[in-house]
Amino acid sequence: MAEIIQRDGTWVFDGSTVRITPGLHRSVPLFRQTYGEITVPLEAVSGIVHEPERKRGRLRLRLRQGADPLLQATGGRLPDAADPYRLTVDLDRSGVAEYVAEEIRRALLLDQVPKEPARAYLLAGPPVPVSVRSSDGTVSFDGAQVRIDWADTSHRVKRATGPRIIAVDDLLQVAWLPNSGYEDGFLRFVTRDTVFSELPPEKDPFALDLWGSARRDLLTALVAAAVTARLPHPSLRAGEFTGRPTQGPASARADHHDVLLRRLRELGELHRDGVLTDEEFAMTKAAVLKGFS
Repeated sequence: MAEIIQRDGTWVFDGSTVRITPGLHRSVPLFRQTYGEITVPLEAVSGIVHEPERKRGRLRLRLRQGADPLLQATGGRLPDAADPYRLTVDLDRSGVAEYVAEEIRRALLLDQVPKEPARAYLLAGPPVPVSVRSSDGTVSFDGAQVRIDWADTSHRVKRATGPRIIAVDDLLQVAWLPNSGYEDGFLRFVTRDTVFSELPPEKDPFALDLWGSARRDLLTALVAAAVTARLPHPSLRAGEFTGRPTQGPASARADHHDVLLRRLRELGELHRDGVLTDEEFAMTKAAVLKGFS
């Protein structure tokens, strides 16, 4: 067994799995502490590197593409410090870090673990239920459906539609972009009815607009990963991905037209009820029409 214990966390390799436990020190990002312990099977690993520096170095575990729902959901956009597969190593523990890295490399070679993309998720992702309070509202996921409860500061279009409940079976994918502190982020749930929509996140009732605390909003990646883990793996073909036979051109056009009419009808009702001003209605309608063109 190979083990390294640092203030930043602990990594233990037993020959078949890498167990990653975040440290409890205040310097460890909230995201990693909230995610908790992660068990990575060796078959999900593509490599490991030790990057020594003058004062501190890093261990970086590389996973196979498509093996982890967290990495799939975040698309490489997690800040470096929040990356659970990165460990800060003190200078006097460089030898131990290199030993751990060498043991994992040797096991990868002996087990002939392939480097090509995985065709199924090899990590379970965050446990459910999971609930995160963000700047735009609270998003919860129980394994079967997503629920969004809007904040008092959410756009009035969202608040007028009430809590949003989305079944996993209706979802095509989850799109996530972090709030960097300089630029807003979002967590968007893409369904068959909204796949063509280009509404901005602040007005989209299927999206959380992330504009507040970057540290707190980063936790929405946990929900994104938990939902992604329960969607069809991206390696599946288009027909398998939707869970339905591939539609012919005529059927696709009819569905496309129905969704457009439904979206315009909803906007018209919001405008008629006074939720949307004339200017907001015109702008939002133009965005919907552009998305369906």
